[in-house]
Amino acid sequence: MNKRNFLLMSSVTMLMAACNSKSVKGIATSDKKIVVVGAGMAGLAAANMLHKLGYKVTVLEARKRIGGRVWTSRLWSDVPVDLGASWIHGEHKNPLTKLAKDLGVRRLPTNYDNSIVYGNEGKPIDNKIDKEANKIFNKLVRQVFNNASDPETIFDAIENTNLWKGLSKQQRQSVMHLLNTTIEHEFSGALNEISAVNPDDSEAFSGEDMMFPDGYGLLTDYLATGIEIKMEHAVEEIEYQNDKVVVKTNISEFLADQVIVTLPVGVLKKGSVKFIPPLPESKQQAVDVIGFGLLDKLFLRFPYVFWDKNKEILNWISDEHGRWNEWLNIAAYTEKPVLLGFNAAEYARKTEQWSDEEIVNDAMSVLRTIYGTDIPDPESWQITRWGKDPFAYGSYSFNGVGANSDSRLALAETINDRLFFAGEATSEDYPSTVHGAYLSGIEAAENISNTVLK
Repeated sequence: MNKRNFLLMSSVTMLMAACNSKSVKGIATSDKKIVVVGAGMAGLAAANMLHKLGYKVTVLEARKRIGGRVWTSRLWSDVPVDLGASWIHGEHKNPLTKLAKDLGVRRLPTNYDNSIVYGNEGKPIDNKIDKEANKIFNKLVRQVFNNASDPETIFDAIENTNLWKGLSKQQRQSVMHLLNTTIEHEFSGALNEISAVNPDDSEAFSGEDMMFPDGYGLLTDYLATGIEIKMEHAVEEIEYQNDKVVVKTNISEFLADQVIVTLPVGVLKKGSVKFIPPLPESKQQAVDVIGFGLLDKLFLRFPYVFWDKNKEILNWISDEHGRWNEWLNIAAYTEKPVLLGFNAAEYARKTEQWSDEEIVNDAMSVLRTIYGTDIPDPESWQITRWGKDPFAYGSYSFNGVGANSDSRLALAETINDRLFFAGEATSEDYPSTVHGAYLSGIEAAENISNTVLK
């Protein structure tokens, strides 16, 4: 943990202590108006903190719901499922762990080693073959990351190694499976998009990854308590050239002294929100080089469990790269007959163009290859298409070619003490994570509070 992050975590502790004290009323003496764009984790964390410190805060949210890319569906009343973020990544000293503990929200660890790998024909892979594939994968990754040079992507660097050139078709298929499930699923970008020189320069909390059997949304619901949130207010323009900031939505116009912008990088790339004047060149360059990937989910609910109930992760080595390579056994956590299939990057972009029925049929053909043609049809399903979401245009950020922590710092940089930025992509230390979004919101709130007190 670097010095900057240590100071931020210390500030989080002190601010939360202040907000939980009986003397919180009256902490803020300013009557300045603050607008937060977006009711995702970053926006809600910032608004919650500022509200508890006594500031006047309004959150503008384009959707009919809060949470942003934290989205718990309760369509199945007995099985809440997270269509967005799923895990606290690293439970030890993670601020979300403390928040969950304080709220009494249940958490369950995921053991990624508790898994099984099926070959393309549906038979379990021999343990020796699996170990060999992992050994080759680890060696290949070391070669790539040790020898890569700009502007290579991971895929470019892989193809340039002698190790890759010497692999058999079967070995390549197994290694590509591991590249998909450990890199593309982790970063949400495609191998031909992620920087080989700097694929990951983030910090990490230690400990296990924890799931929420009752839904991640319990955390965002709590943070939204008592906050003025304007739903279905899609921000179209932010004008910050005068003393006040004018935020125009599809419904109304808001005048603010300070604005916190938590728009996803996908939205910034799309340019669907106009800034007047345009954002500084350094910030625009950051938007260009920071990647914004895609990880979609398919939840299938069956009448009964026909797979190995005790295995948490089910892997399938596909002929087509990225096609239903990884499944999470929800029954292992909830006792309910639900499977979660993941698709990332290129295959996810492909399936987003299909109908629900086509997606389900494609997934079921894989499951029937593994478990037999007599397995039951799903009773119902839930599908995400984050790439088609006009308020996200993807799932989360990654390091594209040329991106690094300086890019994220540029994206987070405040403009004229009036325009502040937060969100997972602005986190220097924890990009692509919910705790990164949360901490970025806390930092933006702290920066505003310090500005007001100048």
